[in-house]
Order: sequence, then C-alpha cells, then structure tokens
Amino acid sequence: MNKLEQVYIELSKLNKEVNRGVNASELSNYMNLDRANISRYLNCLYKGGRVDKIEGRPVIYSISIVETNKNIQNKETKIVGDSFDQMLGSRLSLQVPIQQAKAAILYPPHGLHTLILGETGVGKSMFAELMYLFAKESKVIKDNAPFIRFNCADYADNPQLVIAQIFGVKKGAFTGADNDKDGLLKKANGGIIFLDEVHRLSPQAQEMLFTYIDKGSFRALGDTEKLIHVDAQIITATTEDPQSFMLRTFTRRIPMTITLPTLKNRTIEERYYLLEQFIKVESIRLTKSIYFNKNALISFLLYDCPNNIGQLKSDIQLACAKAFLNYKANGKDFILIEQSDLHQRVKKGLMALQQYRSEVESLLSNMGDVLRFSYKDDKNVFNMIKESETVKGEYFYDIIERKLEELKKKGLEEKEINDILNIDIEKYFKRYIRDLPGEYRKEEILKIVDIAILDTVEEILALAAKKLNRKYDEKVYFGLALHLQGSLERISEGNKIYHPKLNFIRVQYADEFLIAMEAAKMIYENFGTQVPLDEIGYLTMFISAKAYEKDEKKLGKVRVVVLMHGHTTASSMVEVANSLIGEECAIPLDMPLSMKAEEMYEIAKKKVQEIDSGKGVLLLVDMGSLTNFADMIKEEIGIEVKYIDMTSTLLVIEAGRKSLNGKDLDDIYKDCINLSQNGIQGKKVLNEIKGSIIITACFTGEGSAERIKQILKQRLINKDNIKIVPLNILDKKDFSEKVNMLKNDYNVVAIVGTVFVESDNIPFIPAPDILAGDGIKSLDELIHREEDYNKISKSIDNQMKDMDGINLVVLIRESICEMEERLETNVPHEVKVGIVIHLCFLIEKMVNGGKEINFEKLNEYRGMHSKEFIMVKQSLRKLELNYNINIKDNQLAFIVRMVTENSVTVQPIDTV
Repeated sequence: MNKLEQVYIELSKLNKEVNRGVNASELSNYMNLDRANISRYLNCLYKGGRVDKIEGRPVIYSISIVETNKNIQNKETKIVGDSFDQMLGSRLSLQVPIQQAKAAILYPPHGLHTLILGETGVGKSMFAELMYLFAKESKVIKDNAPFIRFNCADYADNPQLVIAQIFGVKKGAFTGADNDKDGLLKKANGGIIFLDEVHRLSPQAQEMLFTYIDKGSFRALGDTEKLIHVDAQIITATTEDPQSFMLRTFTRRIPMTITLPTLKNRTIEERYYLLEQFIKVESIRLTKSIYFNKNALISFLLYDCPNNIGQLKSDIQLACAKAFLNYKANGKDFILIEQSDLHQRVKKGLMALQQYRSEVESLLSNMGDVLRFSYKDDKNVFNMIKESETVKGEYFYDIIERKLEELKKKGLEEKEINDILNIDIEKYFKRYIRDLPGEYRKEEILKIVDIAILDTVEEILALAAKKLNRKYDEKVYFGLALHLQGSLERISEGNKIYHPKLNFIRVQYADEFLIAMEAAKMIYENFGTQVPLDEIGYLTMFISAKAYEKDEKKLGKVRVVVLMHGHTTASSMVEVANSLIGEECAIPLDMPLSMKAEEMYEIAKKKVQEIDSGKGVLLLVDMGSLTNFADMIKEEIGIEVKYIDMTSTLLVIEAGRKSLNGKDLDDIYKDCINLSQNGIQGKKVLNEIKGSIIITACFTGEGSAERIKQILKQRLINKDNIKIVPLNILDKKDFSEKVNMLKNDYNVVAIVGTVFVESDNIPFIPAPDILAGDGIKSLDELIHREEDYNKISKSIDNQMKDMDGINLVVLIRESICEMEERLETNVPHEVKVGIVIHLCFLIEKMVNGGKEINFEKLNEYRGMHSKEFIMVKQSLRKLELNYNINIKDNQLAFIVRMVTENSVTVQPIDTV
C-alpha cells in the first residue's frame, strides 16, 4: 500500500472517530508523521476528488461527500445491476434516456458517439460520467480506461487554443508552442472523451472532429504529415438546439441524441428523492440530523426551480446554511429548516399546493409536521419538535460586551463588528425614555441617587437646553440620573463600556455629541472620573432624547388582517368582531376558491403595505398556502408580519381588542396562540397555596431595584409572608419570561419599578410613589387581598371532598382577570371574592351532576348583554376544559350580572 492510500484510510478512520472533519496537524499526530508531508498528501487526495476540504484557519479535511454518500446508499440498498439503476428516476422520467445511453455504449463494435441535450442543471455531466461507469461495468472498456472531460467554453475566445487542447499541437505551430504536446483526444485512447458545451466549438474544430469520427485518426495542430490513431468514444453535451450551431456534416456523425428532462418535467416523487439525497449530503457535511418543517418541504417540492437540479441543490444548501446559523446563534437544540429560511422563490412554491394537493398528500400522507433527515438513519423520523428556551439575565452593558467578545473571537474587524452587532441601541433608548415616569420628585429620587449626581444632571441638561434651545422634561432628568449613577459605578469597578453605534451617533447627532463632550468634562470635575468615549455616546443619546421620544410617538397600533378562503368568510367574521367591540378592529380579505394563491398574495402584500403604521401586522388565516404569506411578505417588503392559522371569530375579537389597546405584535401573537390552543396547557396541580412576591425592577441593573427592595422591607406592614425579587428590565422579552417563570411558583402581587412595565394582570407601582408613601399603602392593600384569597382557598379545599379547592380558586381568579381585561372593566375586591365563592360551589355542583338554576327573563337579559355573554363565556373556557363541564346561559347570566353591575373604572393597582 502506498503512502497516499494509507493517508486516505487513516483520514477515514479519524473522521469516523471524531465525527467531524480534521486538520492536517490532527492527522499528523494521529499517524505520527510529518505535518508537511501529511498536508501534501491531503492536497493530492483533494485534487483527485477523494477528499473534501473547507478553507479557513486551519483547513479542514474529510472524506469526499460523494464517496461517503455512495457508501450510505450501499448500506441502505444492496446494489443490484449497474450505475444507471442507482440514478434517481431510472424507472420514471429517465427510463428512456437511460435505455438510449446503454444502447449507445453497447452498440458494436465500439459504441455510438452521443449528444446529450438539456437545460442548465439537468445533470448532463453526471449522465455522461454514468455512461462511462456503465461502459466499464459492461466490460466494453477496461477498468483503467480513461474518462477525459473538457469544457469547450473554457477557451471559446481562442479557437486555435481549443483545437490545440483537443487534438494536440506540433512545435512551432503558433507563437508559444515550444514543444510537441499531446491532445486530450489522444489521452482518451481506449476510453471516453466528454466535450461539454460543445456548441462553443468553432466550425474548424467541428470539421476536424468529424474527420476523426470517419477515419479514426487525426493530425495535431500544425502537423501536416503524422496521423494519430486512437480508439475513443465521444460524448458531447449542450444546452442549445444543435441545428442552430452545428454543421450538418457534424450532426450526421452523432447518431445518438439523448434529451434529459427538466426538473419541471420530472415527478414530484422524483423531486422528493432528490431533495432527500441533497439534504442527507448536508447532514453529512454538518455531521448532524437536519429537521424540515413540512410546509418548507412542500415549498421545495412545488416551486419553480429556474436552473433545474443544480439550482435545487443550491437552494437546499442555502436553507441549510441559514438554519445552521440560527442553530448556532440562538443555541437551539436542532437544526430546523422553516419557511423563514427559504429563498423567496422557494417560499412561493406553497402557493401551488392546491394544484398538486393529491400528489403531495399521497407522497407525504404518513409524515408528520416535522421531518428528520440524517446520514445515520435508514428511515426518516417524523416528530413534532419543541425548541428549548433559556432565560438569560444580563445587564445592559453585559449584553453589549458579551456579543462584542463573541464577534471578536470569530476574527472580525472592528468595522465589521460595528456593522453587524445585533443590538439596536437606539430602540432601547427610545423605549427607555418613553417608559420613564412623567413626573419626579427630587427629594424622593435622592433616596436612590446621590445628590451630587442629581446636581450634575441638572447642570448637563441646563447646558444642553441653552445651547440647543430645547426643553427637557422629567423623564430625561430621571433617566439620565439613574443611568449616570450606574455608569460611574461601572467605570469605578474597571468594567469596560462599549457603544457599537458610536460613529453613527457622532455623525447623526453632531451638536449633541459636542455638548456630551462638555458633560464628560463636568463629570470629571465633579467626580474625578475620566469618561470614556463610548460613554459619551450614551450621554449624547440622552441629550438627543426629545427626538427619540417624538419618533416613538409616531408609531401607531398593530393592524389585524383576516384572510380566509371563500367569498364572504373573512368579511363575516370581521363584521361580528367589529360589531361586538364597537370599533374597526380588523380588516377582511376574502379569497374566492377560484382565485390563485399568487394573485391573493399580491393583494395581501399591497394591503399590508397600505395599513402598516410601524408596529407590524397580524394575519389571521384559515389554512393552506395562506399560512406562508406572513414570512414571504416580511422578507419581500420588510414589514414585521406574523400569522395564526385555524382562525375563529373569538380569535378575531381577541386580536382586534388587544390591538386597539396598543399591545405589541409579539404580545398579541402570544395571547392569541394561547387562546387558539384553548388557553390551557393541562391541569394545574397545587398541593399547597403559593407564596406571594413583589418584583422590583430598574433599567440599569439591580442596583436601584435592590434599594427599592430594602425600602419595602422597612416600610411594609404585611411583610412577613412576602418575598421581594429584584429584576432588570433592559430587555422586555427577557423580563416577561422571568415574570412568567415566577408566576408558576408564586402569586405576583405587584411590580415596583423606576420605568413603567406592562405585565398582564399584575399591578405596577412607580418607584417615586413608594418613596412618597402612597405606593406603600397600595402594596399593603394588595397583600391584604392576597391573604383573603389564601383564607378562601383553604376553606374551600376543606369543604370539598373530591376536588382540589386550592387549584380551583387559582383557575377562577385567572378567569376573572380575563373577564376584566376583555370587558375593559374593573370589579371591586369584595365582588371578586363573591364571584370566586359562587363559581366554586357552581362547579362542584355541576361536576356532581346537580341541576342548574333558571335565570328570570334570560332571553331579554341576553339580548341586552350579548357582548358580555360572549366575553364571559370565553373567559370561563379553561374552567370548562379542566372540569369537563359546560356552563350554560342561565349560569352565565348570573356571572354577567355580578360583573357588569358592580364594575368600576379600571384602576391600575387592582387585580385578582
């Protein structure tokens, strides 16, 4: 065994052991050989097509994907017959071309010269190579017979050089021809020569070629005497009509013409197996399983693929690359390809589903919503995948620093880091300034921020107001004071400050930046602290805050579009929803069954562009290709669009109501998803009453939140059974996730914060109110109410023999919260207690088969309160599901009366 073969075998072993590609140093250590020699052998193997390499530092080598894939196929299916039998479509669309190819190879005495026709990407080169393999398998040519490949387009601008390459050249034939040189045709003696893009051959070259076909001999370029005799079969290929470029004398001498079908002319089943093969190749490349959303796979099956199989492979690779990036960047557990990972042209494939529904359903009928493709498995595994989510608590500066380090480790330059850093600093500041309390009391802020910092902030803003002729309100004052305290602490501790958009801020807000430079000087004079340039960027943003606030106010509300199949389906739903809510909460788009998906897509896209007010659009759809519209519109026009399928009238009401209330797109989407899944994740099991907590929150970190916590511990009357948890609110999504996790284990009494935070059904109390004393009183009242509910829960639990009274009270309280939110009302605490007790005994009675009590003049009352009946019924849905009951209109009427006749104006601190 020679060294080259030994290196190949050892590389194969090491690849399998580490389950990935390896570099030359690793292989040299593995084989105990010199690294330089190993590198030379690896490059020889790469040039020979037996090894793949990925450029980088270091270069990574692995056994060729093509060879590995062949090994996989050999394991899955015992090869019987010839190479053509293993070709996808050999018994379908390629059956005739393969029969022609075999005939061309086997025709005595030396086969038929062949022309392969087909569009770009149909696989002409691969087909020619399979003809060569079949010739060897059939013993028409020897096992070591050559296969010479030449692309006639490589030297098309120099016809003489093309002739020299094919036929050889005699010394002195042209300038630079210093030696005799054999041509490719001679090298192909005893085998096959494949001339790709043969339409680029000049008429002279064609004449020389058909002379060889006639006589079996030719002369090198520049030689008028010596004949060269060879025995080689010619296979040519072109994308053009041969009659348009070839001499008739040439085409007459190519007796076999094979036309390969386009991808469009191949069956959906064939395309599926092509996709499967390409995805498994990528699975080998990544050494991981690849999961495919079913709709994404359908899009690949049906889209108009412009450049046939070659394009299909490229689009698969692009989707896999995007999914892999998402997997790496977001720390996901699976490489999952979804609609958002597909190229726009691929996404449009789902629109053709109606036309090919029967074929697709026949092919994918036994497959789930997510398909797995793996080079390790014999079979695909079809499962629903749930992505794991992690909650990360980080400070504002920590987030920037962490992402900066990650990008630096990847070897990116500073300019590149600034361009791609995934932190929208401006958006943070817009929201921060917008959400600060509108008023402040200096004496109260002093309890959190040092007097020296407040004096400095007043000095800075007075300077900015004078120079910019601008007024600054309390929000900017309060925000800058808190920010500056956190910054000074960070600088004193030696922690670095980084502003990824410093250059942009410096240019965009040049005047404010100059004032921030002066502010830095004030800070140095007052505190002896040298302010870094990046911190000056943040100071600039506070000084520019009025512009940010103004921009934020321009944003409108999330718009809701109902898009359904049928002439009036969407219109009818929207009419009911708008009527019950009393405002135009949604816009209908009806799609007649005769309308093509492509046409409907253009209408939907235009409507989204027309109505978007800057906060995004929620599409409520029924099924089919409409579910693909959101991602496509978002990618094409850049507007944030989300969708929910299987829409009901109740879902339209819920989405419309929340959009009118000014909720963000993400919040509306999550709430509606919960509703569409019946608003319940399964029965809660509570063995004991949950404890109560108060959350303290601030923007700059836990410093201010910790100080508020200490104040609460000192001033609260009912503090013995309450826990206080400080959190930061830099990232609202992260904060919301933490709150939801806490709600699983505790009753969250209230959130106390320096910046307003909206959280469903949890009262918010501003930090200045706590410092003034009013907030403490409100908190004590809320804690007292929690204790009332604890007493009720214990009493109900003791009286019910076969039911968990604690869990029942929790679910009823959640339902009452939903009623208040849906009806935009607030029920006094005493009335809520009455509703809780009423529903507890009603549900126990219904579970045990008791009779319901009739409500006097039910029809008349229901007619007067039809909206309230719908909303209350919707709010009680989770109770019905948990206890397998149906609360009918007689009982609904009693609850509606208790809620509506005792409701008051909504108060921000009141909750169940």
